[in-house]
Amino acid sequence: MTNRLESVSARRLACARCGTEFTCDPSGACWCFEETVRLPLPSEGQESAFHDCLCRDCLHAFAATTAAR
Repeated sequence: MTNRLESVSARRLACARCGTEFTCDPSGACWCFEETVRLPLPSEGQESAFHDCLCRDCLHAFAATTAAR
């Protein structure tokens, strides 16, 4: 079976929270694969606060504020 992410190339993104540009590589070489911080996927019918990836700093900051609740 072919991993469909293998054919996806890296892309330049702007953080959905602060606008910082970074590279996202869904093939597994992305920095986020090394992170232990995870944000929950939105439930069905629930809109996500962010519509795309966050940079490393914003991911940590958002996870810290979410954990504090």
